[in-house]
Amino acid sequence: MYKSKDIKKVHLEITQLCQAACPMCDRNENGGKDNKHITNSELSLEDCTKIFSPKFISQLDTMYMCGNLGDPIVAKDTLEVFRYFRDHNPNMWLSMNTNAGARDSAWWTELAKIYNGKGAVIFSVDGLEETNHLYRQNVKWNIVENSMRSFINAGGRARWDYIIFEHNQHQVEEAEQLANEWGCEKFIKKKTARFFSTARNEGKEIHQAQNRKGIETVLLKKPKIEFQNSILSKEQELINKHGSMTKYYDNCKIDCKVANEGNIFITAEGLLMPCCWTAGRMYKWWHDDYRKEQIWDFIDNAGGTQGIDVINNDLIEVIDKNTLLENIKSSWSLPSISEGKLNVCSQKCGTDFDTFSEQFK
Repeated sequence: MYKSKDIKKVHLEITQLCQAACPMCDRNENGGKDNKHITNSELSLEDCTKIFSPKFISQLDTMYMCGNLGDPIVAKDTLEVFRYFRDHNPNMWLSMNTNAGARDSAWWTELAKIYNGKGAVIFSVDGLEETNHLYRQNVKWNIVENSMRSFINAGGRARWDYIIFEHNQHQVEEAEQLANEWGCEKFIKKKTARFFSTARNEGKEIHQAQNRKGIETVLLKKPKIEFQNSILSKEQELINKHGSMTKYYDNCKIDCKVANEGNIFITAEGLLMPCCWTAGRMYKWWHDDYRKEQIWDFIDNAGGTQGIDVINNDLIEVIDKNTLLENIKSSWSLPSISEGKLNVCSQKCGTDFDTFSEQFK
């Protein structure tokens, strides 16, 4: 797929911890109890200095924290890890995605100082005071506002990503105005792909949220047409052409987003994966045995988690000598998912049904 010398971007999941309980996030069951398969792993500054040498950092264009399960703001060493990267590459781009619902003004001010104009925070805020918490469960608006304003007022560059649901679609214009008032550089009306189930390979109209006690909360619904992810309307067309969405995934051409960017993903357990989407198939809460997922065939063939462990093994050697990345790439030429083509690659990088890219159009 690529060699270590070609890597220009690192996507770092620093933690599996999060104070929120978003109903469409894999770290919990529809906003309820925590995913039974995760261990709340977290990378420390010491871990990151073991994984990333100053020489490797110097070749990077970008390091960003997002991930699948946690939020960087709750990790203990987030500031220190960003500072470590900045100290060894003063020109690289640093960024993170966050729900903004934690940390005080001093923390956000320090983050802006570390970024020093060469980085940004993507604030994932899906509504205003009356609505943001309906999806971003347990996130307090007063903390969100303080986080965003503290970072921006300290010179930080901010983007506001707003996932549009039926319950918050009436506030899009007001939120965009507020983003401008606060000094956000961009306001993204995010047309979510969350109403397509990658577990069942089919679209859906609703998603029932619940709280930590298992009590039903909001019924999440699609917004009006103008705010919907337009690629979802191609589902029936692809079914008509191929016979089913599964057959489409068998047949589709894959244009790998991370290979094109020279991007790698490091999990909060310190494991090398090509991207967050492949890593995102590792611990699906609805399986009693998470190893039912196809991605584990590839991990096992690469020596198991020990073979892709970049805390106890050298990152460069794992990238260049382990078979995981090349085996995934090789699978794309196989005739079907059942014969070994990696399903998640078809789902996320199939050229005719790119739900991810369409969110930002």
